[in-house]
Amino acid sequence: MIWNSPKTKPPARRMRDYRSRLRAAGLRPVQMWLPDTRAPGFAAKCSAQARAIAANDPAGDEMQSFIEAAYEWPEQ
Repeated sequence: MIWNSPKTKPPARRMRDYRSRLRAAGLRPVQMWLPDTRAPGFAAKCSAQARAIAANDPAGDEMQSFIEAAYEWPEQ
């Protein structure tokens, strides 16, 4: 196969060129690791942490009520 047209560049070359354009635009790649919200025990751990924060905050009861109200996410 001949790679002489921009549409026929190998995938690795297209990705390298794409990343080069992004870097030239002042961007950089970042990898983020986030908690898995689907993991067993995630909701309980969040609630425990929220209670710990609320217990040490003068506005704790109000904040805990807000967190509990916001926690009711729809199932996906």
